[in-house]
Amino acid sequence: MATEQTGVAGRYAVALYDLADAQGALDAVAKDLRDLRTLLTESADLRLLTVSAVLSRADQAKAIAAVLEKAGANDLVRRFVGVVADNRRLSALPQIITAFLARLADKRGEVTAEVTAAVPLTNSQIDQIKTSLSGTYGSKILVDVKVEPSLIGGLIVKIGSKLIDHSLKTKLMRLQLAMKGVG
Repeated sequence: MATEQTGVAGRYAVALYDLADAQGALDAVAKDLRDLRTLLTESADLRLLTVSAVLSRADQAKAIAAVLEKAGANDLVRRFVGVVADNRRLSALPQIITAFLARLADKRGEVTAEVTAAVPLTNSQIDQIKTSLSGTYGSKILVDVKVEPSLIGGLIVKIGSKLIDHSLKTKLMRLQLAMKGVG
């Protein structure tokens, strides 16, 4: 599945991919980017920092550099994000990360399954999901797990544009709609 890298995020992702590949640091960069994506997801303050038009370019660059240093990001990622900050493109960081990881997966013949579960999954459960999906998709499956307690139980699995929703929340909503239709 070839993915075309377009737009600002795609161009930055391709540049970072090429640099990381040349330095033999693809895995380290991918790990740091996944960690950064998690930080962006979990911290409203960090997200605000990346989109703020009030902060100066220098203040944004210093702040994001401090975050990356504390997170232990490698030098290439720190310098790259510094360039992104200098160019006032921090707001595109989530899309750059997604584009980089998609390019890496594509080059490696990997397919990423976004799995949302009501509770954290064990390694054994993740392995079962990988085994089940690899039979259907015939590729190396990477599983990106998110926890969403509102699902109550079950899983939602998204691979590309395909969505498989086996959550208890959705089943209960369908049952509720069916019961309203009967009355």
